[in-house]
Order: sequence, then C-alpha cells, then structure tokens
Amino acid sequence: MSVEHGPGRRVRVARRTPLAQDICGFEFVDADGAALPTFSAGAHIDVHLPGGLVRQYSLCNDTRETHRYEIAVLLDPASRGGSRALHGVREGDVIRIGDPRNHFPLDPAARHHRLFAGGIGITPLLCMAAHLAGVGASFDLHYCTRSPQRTAFADRIRTSPFADRAQFHFDDGPAQQRLDLGVALARPTAGTHLYVCGPAGFMEAVLAAARAAGWPEAVLHREYFAGAPAAEGGDAPFEVQLASSGRVVQVAAGQTVVAALEGAGVSVPVSCEQGVCGTCLTRVISGTPDHRDVYLTEDEHERGDQFTPCCSRAKSKRLVLDL
Repeated sequence: MSVEHGPGRRVRVARRTPLAQDICGFEFVDADGAALPTFSAGAHIDVHLPGGLVRQYSLCNDTRETHRYEIAVLLDPASRGGSRALHGVREGDVIRIGDPRNHFPLDPAARHHRLFAGGIGITPLLCMAAHLAGVGASFDLHYCTRSPQRTAFADRIRTSPFADRAQFHFDDGPAQQRLDLGVALARPTAGTHLYVCGPAGFMEAVLAAARAAGWPEAVLHREYFAGAPAAEGGDAPFEVQLASSGRVVQVAAGQTVVAALEGAGVSVPVSCEQGVCGTCLTRVISGTPDHRDVYLTEDEHERGDQFTPCCSRAKSKRLVLDL
C-alpha cells in the first residue's frame, strides 16, 4: 500500500511485529530518510489510511528518538475501519502521518506518578514509564489485561530499568494478583498524580475509585481511545448560528453539527469524529451544549464555552458558535 498524496508526512513502515494476540506493532521511519519531529511522553500521531480514514495512535518508543516512531494497534472486532486497515499494512508500505500532538502530558509538578493501563492503553503509559525512569522520577505502573497472551510489551517491561515498579494483573490469573482498586487508590497523597488509559469501562472504574477515595479532580489524567456509543434516537433538531455572519444552520435529529455545517458549505477540521481527539473543538459564544465527547474535562463541560461538533449537540434551541 502506498499513500502518496494528501496531508501529513510520508513515512515507510520499517517493521511490523506481532506483539500479542490481535496486537501488532508498527515502526515508522521518514520515507526520505529525514529526522522525525521530537515528541513528549503521552503524545500521539494521526495516521492517514485509505478511504480518507484518520485515526490517532499513541507513540510508545523512547522520546529521545528522532529516527523512528513506534505504535501498537489492537485489531478491534468493533472497528470502524481503522484498526482493520492498519492490520493490513505491510513492511515497506508508505503511508502518511501527522506530527505528534500531546493531550495527555505528564504533569511536571507531580512528585509521584501512578500509571494505570488497561489492555492496549499501555501504549502512552509505556512511553511515560520509560521517560520517568530515564529522568529518575518517582512512579509506579499497574498493567491490566485479560491474559498473558493478550499482554503487549510484557518482555520489554520485565527487562526494563523500571521492572520493579511495574505490576501485571491478569483477568484469568489467581485472585491475589488481580488489581484491587479500592486498595490501590485508598490513600491519595499530596503531589501524586494518576494517569489512566484503556477501555472505557476500565477507565471509568479507575476514575470512580479514585474519586470515591477523595482524589482531587485536578490530579486525574486520562486518555480515551474511543468515544461513547452514539445514542439511538431521541435527539431533537436545533440551530447553530455563525457569529461571524449571523447565518443560521439547521441541525437535524440524527445529524452531526459537522455534517450540517459541511452541507451549508462551512468546513470544520475533523479527525476521530468520536469526540476523542479535540481536532474539531469549537468555541461556544452562547447556548448550552449537550456534551458527548471524552476529550474535555468535567470542569470544561460545566463551563460550556466550547464543544466538539463532531459528536456533541445542544440542550438549548440554538448554539452561537465562534465561526
């Protein structure tokens, strides 16, 4: 496969490696042999795939490396096409990617970092762990998977300099090695920050346990790989008004704001179309959004001064947008 035209940087797939059941690793190098842009722990790249698909994948290699990027991709049975397309990529193929962006950074003010990974959510946290170990920072890593056969990077972690700070938890293993969130998160301490990534159910369980134990919201950091399933029916139509021109665009029930605007000749940049990446984030001047994203924090939802038009809607009859 070769994607020679379109946005982004041309990269060649230098290596494709089976990492665990249904998980493949991909190593990208610049197609022309140039150095790649630097990135920070927790960063991701947009990967452009055939058919106009764009998906986000976390970088999991050493942040000091500029000769390659490494990602790992789970073949999701509920895939909307992204993971299936990437699992069809072969060594030597040329594709396009975006430059790294980071919506899930480590907090430099934290005195201790607690990393909780569920399944393929290990990818950004693996990068974080390696970086923290390299700079001598205090941290620990909990890695939960269904079974050892589904545990990507197990050997890398076990032979790493931070092996003594990592714990594996397998759903099919003995009860004593499973993660007890009530115990693990029972005593929040000043200066400790929590980072979680993985399936939505796992993440919500970790965050709920932390909140129940009194962890402040400001120290809870998360990154979702997918948005919540779209509601089936029940959505009412509403209007969006463009502040720059006063023009009003109707948004039908079951139609996204992005699609309504596109139909009216107004383009909004999009990428994930699930409220995960923040590419389409738009300022709201007046009206009340119905937030359905997982990108904004709860406090940002409460403020209601921005929303993700790829998936979110309106509680009010009209939203006035900064467009």
